[in-house]
Amino acid sequence: MHTLLVTGPGGAGRTTVAAATALAAAREGRRVLLLASGSPGEPVAEPGGGVRVARIDSGQEFRQELVALQERGSALLGMLGARPLGADELTELPGAEQFALLRALRRAAAEPDTDLVVVDMPPLHQAVTTLALPAQLRRYLARLLPAERQAARALRPVLAQLAGVPMPAQWLYEAAARWDEELAAVQAVVEAPTTRVRLVAEPGPAAHAALRTGMLGLFLHQVGITDLVANRLVPSDSADPWVKSVAAQQLDFLRDWGRDVPIRELPHLGRDPQGPEDLAELVDSAAGNGAFAPGQPSRGRGPWAVEDRLAEDGVLVWRVPLPGAEKPDLDLVRRGDELLLTVGPYRRIVPLPAALRRCTVSGAALADEELRIRFTPDPGLWPRTP
Repeated sequence: MHTLLVTGPGGAGRTTVAAATALAAAREGRRVLLLASGSPGEPVAEPGGGVRVARIDSGQEFRQELVALQERGSALLGMLGARPLGADELTELPGAEQFALLRALRRAAAEPDTDLVVVDMPPLHQAVTTLALPAQLRRYLARLLPAERQAARALRPVLAQLAGVPMPAQWLYEAAARWDEELAAVQAVVEAPTTRVRLVAEPGPAAHAALRTGMLGLFLHQVGITDLVANRLVPSDSADPWVKSVAAQQLDFLRDWGRDVPIRELPHLGRDPQGPEDLAELVDSAAGNGAFAPGQPSRGRGPWAVEDRLAEDGVLVWRVPLPGAEKPDLDLVRRGDELLLTVGPYRRIVPLPAALRRCTVSGAALADEELRIRFTPDPGLWPRTP
C-alpha cells in the first residue's frame, strides 16, 4: 500500500487536488481511501467514483481521548480530589487537529483491501510540523520517562508504604508506553518509502517563498516529494491583457520550478470545483498530461550517509541531503550524542551514528545540495590500531 500526502500553500486548492487524485486512481482500478478534513457533505471532498472517504473529526477524537485518559487515571484523580470532565463539556484545544490527523493516518495504514491512501493535509508549514511530531514526542517521552526507570515501578507500592506518602502511579508509565507505541506506528508510516508528498501551488510570485521553505522542512525530515501540481493555469493564448499577464507569471513559475521537481499541470476551470461532476471534469481535462499519475519521490528521500575519509583527510563526513538550501538557512549544534540541525524555521534533533559519537565536529559545508558535516576522531575515544 502507498500513502500520498497532498499539501501546499494555503488557498492553493490542495483539497480539490487530493479528491481529484483519489478519483483518478480509482478510475485506474486502484482501491483508494481518501482521508478528508472538513464537514461531511462538503462537495469537493466527496469525489465518488468508488473512492472511500474517511473523515477526520478532531473534536470527537479529542473528547474520546481525554475521557479515556481520565478513566485510566481515575484512582490518581480521586486521590487528588479532582472532578473529572464530562464529554459534553469538552472543547478541543490547539493542536488537537494535528493529533487527530496522525491517528487517522495510522488507522488508514492498517486498512485492508487498500492500494492507495490519499491524505488531504493542512497547509504546507503546518503539514511539516505535523509530520515531525511523532519523532519529537517519542524523544520527549524517552527523556522524561526513561525506560530504565520504569523497571522500578513494581517497587512503588512498597516505597509508598515505607515513606507514608503516595508515589507516582503506575498508570503514568503504562500510558507513556501506550503513547510511545502509537507514536512509533505513526512514525513508521511517515518514514516509510511508500509514503510521499504531492505539493500543490497556484503558480505565481506568492507561492515561491512558501514552497521553498516548506520543501526544506520536508527534506530535513526525510519525507520524499514526488511532484508539484501547478493548479489553476490560465490559457497562455488568451487575448485578454490581464489573462496574458497572469499566464506569463505562471510560465515563469513553471520554468523556475521545473528544474527542481516534476511539474503536473492543471487548467483553471473558470470556476471553483463544487462537486463530483466538476472533479470528474478536472480529471478528464488533465488526462492527456498525466497530472494525477502516481510518481516516485524525486528528491529528499536520500539517506544520511557517513563517508569514510579517514585514510585521505582524517575525517568522517555525514552527508545530509538538503536540495535548495542556502548557507543563511542553516545552523547546527552538537549536544552530547545528538545533533541539533536547524533549516529555516524547522529544527530536528537526531542521534549521531555510533562512529560519530567518538568524534568532534570539525566543520561543515554546503555543496551539491548536501550539508556535509566533518567529524574528527577524538583520540581519547577512538579505537587505537595495534
